[in-house]
Amino acid sequence: MPPAAESTAPAGALDYLSLPAAARLIARVGVVECLRGVEQAIEADFRRWPEFSKTARLAQPTPDGVIELMPVADARHYAFKYVNGHPRNTRLGLPTVMAFGAIARIDTGAPIFLSELTLSTALRTAATSVMAARLLARPDSRVMALIGNGSQSEFQALGFVGLLGIRSLRLYDVDAAATRKLMGNLADVEVELVPCASVAEAVQGADIVTTLTADKTRATVLRGEWLRPGMHLNAVGGDCPGKTELDAAILRRARVFVEFEPQTRIEGELQHMAPEFAVTELWRVLAGQAPGRRDAAEITLFDSVGFALEDYSVMRCLQALGRAHGLLESLALLPALRDPKDLYGLVREAGAGGDADRT
Repeated sequence: MPPAAESTAPAGALDYLSLPAAARLIARVGVVECLRGVEQAIEADFRRWPEFSKTARLAQPTPDGVIELMPVADARHYAFKYVNGHPRNTRLGLPTVMAFGAIARIDTGAPIFLSELTLSTALRTAATSVMAARLLARPDSRVMALIGNGSQSEFQALGFVGLLGIRSLRLYDVDAAATRKLMGNLADVEVELVPCASVAEAVQGADIVTTLTADKTRATVLRGEWLRPGMHLNAVGGDCPGKTELDAAILRRARVFVEFEPQTRIEGELQHMAPEFAVTELWRVLAGQAPGRRDAAEITLFDSVGFALEDYSVMRCLQALGRAHGLLESLALLPALRDPKDLYGLVREAGAGGDADRT
């Protein structure tokens, strides 16, 4: 996957991937192939982790959720994502997560790409889960429990089925309609779908357990006594202060891997643990600086909260795909000035063209 291309839009414009265009792009390329490309982009960027300037995301908690800004930069590009997380939104007919983001040049500060990141966040979250499981799960893993069957579940399911060889999905959600929705969307996929009556039932016989619940609370979705030797866990739902999914006993039994440790200690399952509790950043496994799974009986946990570098990766991947498939638009967001010191000239030219209100 090449680095993010510079914009090919006309002067004063930048490349733009709208949500409808992203949906068409994903449908045309295929979800699994998009996930493959995004996973490759994320892995490539994680392998050059020290090159990036990193910071924990800036979060604004609200009574009903959280609004966040997620920046990251390297020597060429600055990228950010705006994202919310409001679990009650579904009652209002709105998605729990909505997002957009941009890439800008470091040398000039000029934005070169603006993208929806609602669909793209689902892609990058699933691709990151797949990358982590490729490093940490047993290679013979064939059964996955998927706890939480909401808006991101299809992407996680397709990623693990299409890229990691999962053959059976054990499904549970407190909302049975969500599980029926997931099963309907996966009806044509070659995988066994097993609806379960409880989390405890879903994790029975599972090699991998992925939790995707959305409630903004310190929940205990998964209990320590349900774990079996050799399991790999992807804890995806806990992603802001005060929101967790796992029994603290699970963290004490597992080797824990994270994206960016300073952020995960604030937002992830690590909220249960003391500051000195040992974890391994995932990039170090890719770089050969730390081991992944050490034996078939070990329990591994990826405490996934989402990190800005993954959003940069998915944006540069979808920018390249969008350009290849002719689905990028040009968005007139920047001034194209004859004299770069004469910003007011834009107003004068607009008035001369009859667009100004002269009353």
